[in-house]
Amino acid sequence: MTVSTLPRPTVLADFRSDTVTTPTPEMRRAMAEAAVGDDVYGEDPTISELQQELARLSGFEAGLFMPSGTMTNQVAIALHTRRGEEVICAEGSHIYEWELGMMATFSGVVPRFVPAPLGVPDPEDLRLAVRRSIHQSPTGMISLENTHNKAGGTVLPLEVLAAAREVATQEGVPLHLDGARVFNAAVALNVPLKEITRHFDTVSVCLSKGLGAPVGSVLLGSAAAMKQAHRYRKMMGGGMRQAGVLAAAALVALREGPARLAEDHRRTQVLARALVEAGFDVNLAAVQTNIIYVRLPEAQTQVDAWASKGVLASALGHDSVRFVLHHQVNDAALEAAISVLTA
Repeated sequence: MTVSTLPRPTVLADFRSDTVTTPTPEMRRAMAEAAVGDDVYGEDPTISELQQELARLSGFEAGLFMPSGTMTNQVAIALHTRRGEEVICAEGSHIYEWELGMMATFSGVVPRFVPAPLGVPDPEDLRLAVRRSIHQSPTGMISLENTHNKAGGTVLPLEVLAAAREVATQEGVPLHLDGARVFNAAVALNVPLKEITRHFDTVSVCLSKGLGAPVGSVLLGSAAAMKQAHRYRKMMGGGMRQAGVLAAAALVALREGPARLAEDHRRTQVLARALVEAGFDVNLAAVQTNIIYVRLPEAQTQVDAWASKGVLASALGHDSVRFVLHHQVNDAALEAAISVLTA
């Protein structure tokens, strides 16, 4: 195999995801100084601090730190369902599209999709999707996603959340939130986090996306649910030992990250408008937070061409390109990237 000796292009801007950010100096200092213990035994003080702080912010009794949002979502599904049941979710939901069939593999359940224009399901469709017949798989839970990644980082209105809660209560099924980017939703709605999370039985929050932590997500719920979740986390291989070094960086992200999200959203609008003005197919109505989808034939070919000039994006499918803004794309980087993308 021949190894290329050609220099790689300087990366002007990395829009592949908001997970690509590197730890800030403040995070690295916190990691170096973190108090640690064995978290499988519940003895890591920094992880406990993170779990308690996020639980307070979101209005829950308890939280449980895990390596990824996929794990927090799938532990929630395991908590709420029994084998052979269905999970009602909006079309395009991350728990189906990007979690590798884990709901079937681990929990033995299957999805039932409802339409979701711009990522927002009609609560009445959620109600109609509930199954109780002996001839069909019964409904185990309802899961919503806020913001909705595949729809373009779109935000679920508060009235939809309230109506979904009413449906779940009346139908006697638990309601889970995949809140990977729920802080983006709170900033876009200009409300405290609790105004979103209060409608749900469990909530998954990623700290490694827009908030900028290097690793980690937290599942939130009742103390009893988190005790059971601890077992499922261990079953999935998510028991981390002296992981307070990761929680220390996540605490910095939790305390400092939300204040930066409005700037990410502003820059996303700048990039979206520049792409539209250059003739790209972007649904501006879907550009509500920090994600842009562009409809583009031969998407991978175009992404490769941009990468050769130092601008990184993700080809998702043969005709779709995703751009995700984050705090390590500043105004100068954005301007340089736009020059490449619109040349």
